[in-house]
Amino acid sequence: METLDRKALAGLLDRPALRSLLEVYNSRGEETRIVGGAVRNALLRRPVTEVDCTTTMLPDAIAERAKKAGFKAVPTGIDHGTITVIVDGEPFEVTTLREDVETDGRHAVVHFGRDFGLDARRRDFTINALSLGFDGQLYDYTDGVSDLASRRVRFIGDAHTRIREDYLRIMRFFRFHAEYAEGDPDPEGLAASGAERDGLAILSKERIRHELLRLVVARRAEDTIRILADHGFLTGLLGGAAEFGRFNRLASVDREGPVPVWRLAALAVMVEEDAERLRERLRLSNDEDKKLSAYARLLTLLKTWALPLDAAAMRRLAADHDIEMLDVVLAAVAGEPFPIVHVDALEALTRFRSGAEPVPVFPLRGADLVEGGVPKGPKIGEMLAQARQAWLAEGCRTDEDYAKDLLRRVLEQG
Repeated sequence: METLDRKALAGLLDRPALRSLLEVYNSRGEETRIVGGAVRNALLRRPVTEVDCTTTMLPDAIAERAKKAGFKAVPTGIDHGTITVIVDGEPFEVTTLREDVETDGRHAVVHFGRDFGLDARRRDFTINALSLGFDGQLYDYTDGVSDLASRRVRFIGDAHTRIREDYLRIMRFFRFHAEYAEGDPDPEGLAASGAERDGLAILSKERIRHELLRLVVARRAEDTIRILADHGFLTGLLGGAAEFGRFNRLASVDREGPVPVWRLAALAVMVEEDAERLRERLRLSNDEDKKLSAYARLLTLLKTWALPLDAAAMRRLAADHDIEMLDVVLAAVAGEPFPIVHVDALEALTRFRSGAEPVPVFPLRGADLVEGGVPKGPKIGEMLAQARQAWLAEGCRTDEDYAKDLLRRVLEQG
C-alpha cells in the first residue's frame, strides 16, 4: 500500500488564487470544497493542473458572489450547475452539489442539493470522490483513500449501475486503470464493463475518441491496451487489428512526451486504409487524419525499402518527410527484418531531430524558373517536380553552386 502525501493538501490550499476563491465561497452559511482530481493528484504527489470545486450555493449565487468579489464568472455548464470562476487569470470550475434524478447512459437530469455525501456517491470512481474543505479536512465517503493507497480503480457502489448512468465510464475505467492503478483491474469493474459493453454503441464517436487518445498515452498504456484486447474491447474500438509490438516499441522510447496520434498510428495503422477507417470510426480531426495517412505512406515506403538505410538515404528521407514522423515510424518498426537501418543513418536522424544539422530544403522555387524564361503555368510545377527528383537522387545538396547548376540543367531540359 502506497503512502499518500497529506501535507500536499495544505500546499494546495495555499495557492493564492484558489485561497481567494475559497474565502469568498465559504461564508454566510455556505460551504465550498475542492473535489476530485486535484485532491487525488495532490495525495499522489502528481501535478495538479486543474482545480474543481463543489458548493452548496446555487449557480446564480455563485455568479453573483463572483461579481461582487471582482472575479469573472462564465456559465460554462450552467444547466448542470457549473460556473467557471476566473481569479487572477486562473480558472476554477465551481459546481453546485447534485443528485442524478434520471440518466439515459449519456446524459443526466440533475437535482441541486446541499449534501456532499450524496454528491460524492453519484460520481464514477472512489478515487475521484474525495473532497477537501477550506479548513484542510479531507472527506472520504466511498473509501477512496484506501483505494488510492492501494492503487486500485473501483466504481462507487454497484458497477453496473454506475456504467448504465453513463456508458463512457467503461472507457474511463480502463483509462484511469492505465493512469493510476497497479496490478490487474478491479474484478467487479472489469466484469461489469464486459457485460455492459453494448452501451458504448450509443456514445458519440468524439467521446470515444477523446478517451481512447488519453488512454494510449497513459502511464500503463501497454498493459491496459493488452487487457482491452484480451477482453474483446479493442477490436470493437478500432474496427480492425492492432500491432502491439510497434505500439510497445514506440511507448518505450517516447515516455517523456508521448503524442496521442502517433501512439494510435503505431497501434492501429498498417496501411492507408486503416487510417481512413479510423478517421470515420473515431471522427478524427483533419490534422490527425493527415498524420495517420502520412504515417501509413511512410511505413509502406520503409517496409519495401530494398537497400539498407545509410546516412545518405536518411538525408533523402528527411528532405521528403516530417522528421518527427520519420522518428516515430523508425521507432515503431525497430528490430523488424525491414527496413535494415545502419548506425550512421540513426546518427544522421538524431542530428536532424536535435537541430545539430539542418534538414535539407529543396533550393529551387517557381520564381527561379520564371526568371529563367519559363512562362507561368502548369509547366512550372512539372519542371520543379522533375528537378526535385534529381535533387533527391543526387544527395539533397543545398549549396549555391549546386543550386545554380541544377537550375541550368532544368532550364536546358525544359
